[in-house]
Amino acid sequence: MEERRRYQESRNRPSLLLAGLLLLSAASGIWWVRGQAATASADDSSLIAGFRRVEVASVSDALEQLSGKRMYMSHRMQPIFTAKFAGFARTVQLKKDEGNNDPAALSGMLAAIDEGGADSVYVMVVEDGRDIAGMGGLMGTAMAARGFAGAVIDGGVRDVAYLRKIGFAVFSTGIVPSTSVHHYRFAAAQVPVSCDGVTVNPGDIVAADSDGVVVVPKQMAPQVLELAQQMDFKEHSMYPEIERLKSIQEAVKKFGRL
Repeated sequence: MEERRRYQESRNRPSLLLAGLLLLSAASGIWWVRGQAATASADDSSLIAGFRRVEVASVSDALEQLSGKRMYMSHRMQPIFTAKFAGFARTVQLKKDEGNNDPAALSGMLAAIDEGGADSVYVMVVEDGRDIAGMGGLMGTAMAARGFAGAVIDGGVRDVAYLRKIGFAVFSTGIVPSTSVHHYRFAAAQVPVSCDGVTVNPGDIVAADSDGVVVVPKQMAPQVLELAQQMDFKEHSMYPEIERLKSIQEAVKKFGRL
């Protein structure tokens, strides 16, 4: 009996060893995935922090130099109060649907907010929405509670007194008292959209300040940020130099920035 027990134990050892190795491998894999996710999250946070410190005008110039494209929105896109923010685009489309009495017609619009989080920028395109409020105080409150950086609406906005009170930043093409309820339906979320003439993909970086709104394709963000930081440094170095020299021409020659 003793010999049989020892024999059985000797047969089980490789299986136990293999099981242990598999457990170790699985644990290592989990920690590797967690580590990669943490690294990606840290990189994203660093990018957003960087874009919040540079001027939108410098970001726009950097984008034009690197891509040859205009990636800024027009003068029609105005803030409801002076604000500066940057975050990752969370896109939504609304389509005209006059007389729609379906209570769920706009539910996808609300779900897009509840599925977003910190550092999101709500980018909504309202079809022919110049005189239609795409969002108001209720949606703004929900976005603020979830940590959204701000909102950019190709359409109108309402409840601006309350949005100013809670300090939630919104850029839109106008302030109007109207509603989208019974006039519009939710069309899509997290899809490419054209917002005030600029293509915005989900996850692109949207930066806004007193000069307007600019969109940075995610894959270009590190290079754009680096060049924008260089431009910012040059420009802010030029202000005292222009005052000292009393000549903008001499300062431009020295710094190569205009």
